[in-house]
Amino acid sequence: MRSALPAFNEIWQRQFRSDCLSQSETFSEQASFLIGCSGGVDSMLLLRLMSLLYPQKIRAIYIDHQLQAPSADWGRFVAESCALLNVPCIVQKVAVAEGNLENQARSARYQAYQQHLSTHEILVLAHHQQDQAETLILRLLSGAGIHGLAAMRALDQRDEMTIWRPMLNLSREQICQWAAELNVQNIQDPSNFNIQYDRAWARAELWPMLQSRYPKMQLALSRSSALMQDAEDILADVLAQDMVSCGTSDRLQLEKLQALSLPRQRQLLSAWMKGQEQYRPSFDMVQRLMHEVIDSKMDSQAALHCNGFYYLRFSGGVFRISSAEYMLSKHEQFAMQTIQLHDNQLFKVLSGQFQIQYTETYGLSPTLLCQNLSLVQRQGGEKIHLHGRSGSWPLKKAIQQAQIFPWLRHRIQILSIDDVMLGVFTPKGFWLAESPYCVAAGWQPQLVSSDNRKTGF
Repeated sequence: MRSALPAFNEIWQRQFRSDCLSQSETFSEQASFLIGCSGGVDSMLLLRLMSLLYPQKIRAIYIDHQLQAPSADWGRFVAESCALLNVPCIVQKVAVAEGNLENQARSARYQAYQQHLSTHEILVLAHHQQDQAETLILRLLSGAGIHGLAAMRALDQRDEMTIWRPMLNLSREQICQWAAELNVQNIQDPSNFNIQYDRAWARAELWPMLQSRYPKMQLALSRSSALMQDAEDILADVLAQDMVSCGTSDRLQLEKLQALSLPRQRQLLSAWMKGQEQYRPSFDMVQRLMHEVIDSKMDSQAALHCNGFYYLRFSGGVFRISSAEYMLSKHEQFAMQTIQLHDNQLFKVLSGQFQIQYTETYGLSPTLLCQNLSLVQRQGGEKIHLHGRSGSWPLKKAIQQAQIFPWLRHRIQILSIDDVMLGVFTPKGFWLAESPYCVAAGWQPQLVSSDNRKTGF
């Protein structure tokens, strides 16, 4: 009896081969392919199809997670299968970190892929239509939005790699039929049937129940993910416009942010907080940023920590700074230094890199060059008489007026000689102090580059 599903030779000539070639038209002529092979029926069929489509342009990689006793044997099986097809094969062992086993194994796997991908090489994975539907269901149950429900794309362009999933529109039934027709050998990973894992549970328990009620569920869910991908692309266009309007990767202007509707504010903050990470922060974390930081009182100094960054509000903006920079501002203390400066010298202090240059106006006396000068971190309570202004005033007030960010103020250092203040090094440059050493056409340290781009407004 003829199978209800199209035979391999029939659909290969009519559709699948042409679809794959069409999808890959965006790749450069130099493109080659690295195929992720687990040894299962899906990836082993993919290996066979790619060997027919792109002979001499493919390699395979098996990731040994070392979580099961026969994993090394599976690696040898994949390598031997590749040898029969004249396909080079990499077997890579990885260590899976503690935590959510599925997530950590996936992370280790993709790190290994990235390690072995060559220039112009595309990572090819064997995800199929049921994988797509399962992904959408699991993400829906976890409270995902458009980005999660868009699930997997046939062509997925990431900053570090390009992923191609040419079998994403094939059903598992079709894959199994083709594998049988082509006599594709494979192994069975028992973890795929262990329902303590979410995906295995969904496949064994949830899927049959839903499919008995909705026989065309798999196709419908796949179509839903395609619609979500369209919505995601539209949202990406809006986000790009809002990001240009509201700020940069380090800072958002609150006035422009709050002029947007609340949904657009949430979406922009979510994308902004994601930065270069793979996943967006939780909805609750975005809400905390809005309520605890953005809506906080101006003098509250509220700070929210999320994924290695601190988010702070300051003078009309909300800022994203690294945890390391933030913690330095809270705890780092530096001892007094003795330095000698020379004509045209390029030197570095906490605020950045400076160079000694002569000015046409006022500066420091040349007699100070090559002398021992003191450099000390501000402690608080100091006063400064800025050259060209009348009277002394608190250094703290000068810093506030210059709008130097609070998390950079630990970098401010005072230059002096014999307890006479000569000036102050700040992330915005050197401030010359009024002193007996001020002379016409003297020298001043000129800021060449700051240690931190976020120096102020």
